[in-house]
Amino acid sequence: MSLSDIYLVVPSPVLSGLIWFFVISAVLYFARIPATKYILAFSEVIHNALRIAASSVKSAEARLQARNREVLLEAGREASERMIEREFERVENTVMNDLAQYPALQRKLSERITRIDEDYKQSTEVPPDPPDWCKVVESVASIDSNGDAMVAHILKDIHKSMVKAQDIAIKEHRRACRERHGILKNMMPHWRSVKRVLADVDRNISSILERATKISRYMDEYKEIVKGSDRATRVLSSSALSQFFVSAFVLAIAVGGAMVNFTLIARPMAEMVGGQNFIGNFKVSEISAIVIILVEISMGLFLMESLRITRLFPVIGALNDKLRVRMIWITFSFLFVLASVEAGLAFMREILMEDELATSAMLRGDAESVVAASDFAWITTAAQMGMGFILPFALVFVAIPLETFVHSTRTVVGIVAAAFLRAVAFVLRFVGNIARYSGKIVVNLYDLVIFGPLWLETTITKRLSGSNRGSPVTHTVNSEYREIA
Repeated sequence: MSLSDIYLVVPSPVLSGLIWFFVISAVLYFARIPATKYILAFSEVIHNALRIAASSVKSAEARLQARNREVLLEAGREASERMIEREFERVENTVMNDLAQYPALQRKLSERITRIDEDYKQSTEVPPDPPDWCKVVESVASIDSNGDAMVAHILKDIHKSMVKAQDIAIKEHRRACRERHGILKNMMPHWRSVKRVLADVDRNISSILERATKISRYMDEYKEIVKGSDRATRVLSSSALSQFFVSAFVLAIAVGGAMVNFTLIARPMAEMVGGQNFIGNFKVSEISAIVIILVEISMGLFLMESLRITRLFPVIGALNDKLRVRMIWITFSFLFVLASVEAGLAFMREILMEDELATSAMLRGDAESVVAASDFAWITTAAQMGMGFILPFALVFVAIPLETFVHSTRTVVGIVAAAFLRAVAFVLRFVGNIARYSGKIVVNLYDLVIFGPLWLETTITKRLSGSNRGSPVTHTVNSEYREIA
């Protein structure tokens, strides 16, 4: 029986709709158990598939985290080794340059101190006692003359001789003291020199002690890194993030400097290679200016590598000292030549600008203003030539933030990738749970559509369970209902 046949038998649309509702409800009721099983099975399949995918993503995230940890610890270990090596080199240079002469200095100081001590002891000696004959003469001089003029005259001469001898002895003693004090006075510059040397030694020793403290701190950090502790990982991660943003900021400044450099040399390059020649959609003059700037940056990288300031190219750092010094001079010579070329191009640019201004002024009939402006044109010319000469050398230092950016980018990309995988795993688990509970929701909606037959089934089941509690039909219906539930 088709829909048109039913409509002819039952012309009322409402009644026809009720008939169709009961027919569909009956069909859905009899298909309830397999349909429910298929819906729940399909939702479980989706849930399990998404859960397996989430587990795979989580495992990949764990492997990436382990890899990031290894890379981070390796980078931190290498940086710590470089810092420790540099501190040991500084200590070695201090010891070799400043303290190598310490034994000889100590011997010289000891000799001078001994000599000064001897002179000081001699300068502090008391006057010597008079000889024994002085006592005899003094006894003779104390004899009473008894009015004898000859004896009195002899005694007077003896007294004068004694006084004269005493005066000569005192003068000699004072002269000797003056000489000793003069020696001590002449030793004052030596004392000051000794004091300065000892102060330098004390400063060098203090510097060595300070560097030893730094080395001890670096060694503690190195032990933490080698051990692979969580604290070391957190510290290195935060340091890598800060280095990434700082180096990116410095590179942005370098890009601005490169753009200024490009503006200085692009126009005169058009006069050299032709302003109407194109390679694709780009002018040959612009490409030439960019190539010159890139060559300057490359020479700067090689120069920094040769100086062992950066370590982007291990081959250059592994060269012997003789070849490395040659490479330093070669790269510096290239940089100097390119900087001179840029200064010449900047001068050429200023000439072209003056020619254009003169031409436009002549067309306007205002040639006097051009002559007045040309008196001060040397200022802009010198400024442009100076910028053209200095900017290539300034771009040399791009190698330092570039190395930091490259090394920190590995860590930052690893952290971002791990966070992305963690988010993907969360989304997969969330969608899987939604699919799982969506199947239960669909089953509940299915039961809501056929609520009438289910209500009848429940009523009949209750009555049959009351009248025939052990009937196999009732047991089968209840078991099926519990299985669906």
